[in-house]
Amino acid sequence: MSEPSGNAKQPDIRLFHLLPNLLTITAICAGLTAIRFGYEGDFEMAVRLVLAACVLDGLDGRLARLMKRETAVGAELDSLADFVNFGVAPVLILYSWALQDLRSAGWIAVLFYAVCCVLRLARFNVSSRLESDDSICEFFVGVPSPAGAILVSFPMVVSFADFDLPLAPPAVVALHICLVGLLMISPVPTYSFKGATINRANAKYALLVAATLAASLLTYLWATMAVLTIAYIGCLVWAYRTYRIANTSKG
Repeated sequence: MSEPSGNAKQPDIRLFHLLPNLLTITAICAGLTAIRFGYEGDFEMAVRLVLAACVLDGLDGRLARLMKRETAVGAELDSLADFVNFGVAPVLILYSWALQDLRSAGWIAVLFYAVCCVLRLARFNVSSRLESDDSICEFFVGVPSPAGAILVSFPMVVSFADFDLPLAPPAVVALHICLVGLLMISPVPTYSFKGATINRANAKYALLVAATLAASLLTYLWATMAVLTIAYIGCLVWAYRTYRIANTSKG
């Protein structure tokens, strides 16, 4: 008599194939530990861990595609990690950093951002299932959640960079949080950079820029992050302009 299908032995899997999911779980640990450091008052370390989660988020999916080990479990795990790392951790750190004096009003801003993030992730998951596997979109709809985490942390990054600027009032920080939340669920087009290409002759210059950027991040982390965040805001404006021009020409 054959064994019931429910008790059939599952094929073995190489431990190396678990690496993408291991990176995702490591990112979750980084996000949760960032919350811990935020409540302990070590805000610089907390933001560093959120940035580390952003890097890991960028690596796990690409590694899974490179290894051809994309799974439904991995996709769901990645989405849950994004909510913890980019929808919960940054605003809880901000609440400890600047919003405790606002009490209920500050907490409403935190909840507003978190709900916007989960709605953005849900919309992205649905649209990803509808797209073909080999399709490459030039634009995202709304600001991606990792970029949202970086944008929402901007007031802290500026304060860490020692630009001799006054700290933003708590009410301004709360308004900033809500604005970033709205950008995530808005129809504003943002560059996906998935299909970005470069001329082969310019590859050496791209590598030089990447090396310079890496050195700047290692030496002047907060000042470099502040400049990169401002540059990303400029990219949002440019993407909106490019998208409008492209749609106008098609019409």
